[in-house]
Amino acid sequence: MFELNRRRVIAAFGAAALLASTPLSAFAQEVLPELKILAPAAAGGGWDSAARSLQQVLTQTGAVRSVQVTNVAGAGGTVGLAQFVNSADGSGSDVMVGGLVMVGAIISNKSPVNLSQVTPLARLTGDPLVIVVPKDSELKTIQDLAKAVKDNTAGTLWAGGSAGGADHILAALFAKAAGADPAQINYVAFSGGGEALAAMLGGRVTAGISGYGEFEGQIKSGDLRALAVSSPERFAGVDVPTLKEQGIDVEVVNWRGLFAGPNISAEDKAKLSGVVEKAVKSPEWAEVLKARGWSDYYANADEFATFVTSENTRVHDVLKTIGLAD
Repeated sequence: MFELNRRRVIAAFGAAALLASTPLSAFAQEVLPELKILAPAAAGGGWDSAARSLQQVLTQTGAVRSVQVTNVAGAGGTVGLAQFVNSADGSGSDVMVGGLVMVGAIISNKSPVNLSQVTPLARLTGDPLVIVVPKDSELKTIQDLAKAVKDNTAGTLWAGGSAGGADHILAALFAKAAGADPAQINYVAFSGGGEALAAMLGGRVTAGISGYGEFEGQIKSGDLRALAVSSPERFAGVDVPTLKEQGIDVEVVNWRGLFAGPNISAEDKAKLSGVVEKAVKSPEWAEVLKARGWSDYYANADEFATFVTSENTRVHDVLKTIGLAD
């Protein structure tokens, strides 16, 4: 009995020594106690939906115990961005959703704050855009639209979202690829997808651009004709060709990503990146993507940082051609 107890004590000491010399991450994945997500837009929009979907999956997967979402709307996300830069400085428990629209808003609004002041964590989703025309339009193909834009740029009316946003960027790139002057495009910015849709159905514009999901019902009913999607590949389950496969060398994905605050530690960045990666690689997130019609566009922190820099340059160049940037 004495010999058995002696062995148990030795084994216990050995295990304690092993634990002391081994990082806890080797034994259990770290769980964050709390996380605050800022959606820099009103409730119900794309950034809000992404924030609340991430909130749901982070708690479902056990990556974070408590997640709170806050909305701060205004100026294409730049109002929320300015608040986030100040409130999340050095914080390991604050993140913000942003995307392509914010890149355009920062440039066109000449915002005093920009994405170089925050910490890219992950690119999350990509929303392919679709170019549509009313069902009675004489434009039957994307090449018909390209010819109309080239022949009468100012007379071709586009309907889309906010000025300088993803829809506007696609219209400008399309015009350039068609051989027209992007500065001459006639783009009507609507505050919501419903207003743009009404303009399309009423035949008040030539063509419209939005996320596929915004026009899906009308495309399926035949009230709108989808000419092309702007993604690099066809959208799963949607029989609409891409611009590139129809000879228009343009690609635009309305991406959404996640950012941490300025000046966070390497340890906090690694923790936040880890819990986000766990969430977006889970079956629960796959279900969200399917239900929302989003494409998986995940990129890790380093890849996302490089991507944001390149997008800033590309968007600036496009907005400069249409007079929205210096």
